[in-house]
Amino acid sequence: MESKINDMIAHLSHSQQQLARILEAQRHAAVRMAQIIHGLPDYELQASEGSKSGAQTAQVNRSIVSYLNAMADLQQTAADSLEIVLKELRGQEEE
Repeated sequence: MESKINDMIAHLSHSQQQLARILEAQRHAAVRMAQIIHGLPDYELQASEGSKSGAQTAQVNRSIVSYLNAMADLQQTAADSLEIVLKELRGQEEE
């Protein structure tokens, strides 16, 4: 039984390492997206510049916000999962 528990812990450890690698890569993507957002103008484009450009900028902004929200949801899910694993490990240590 102890061997199975050790194997499960090793598997969880490996999966958490892989998750950490994914989150690190997504962190870099989020930083780059934040840099792009920072580079976008804070003002609405003038009508003389064309409404098509303004609509494209608005669409890019919405896409970036949606992406960052999805990353936040993923990080929250990972944190919830890690919390469950840590509680289980603490429970096993107490036994």
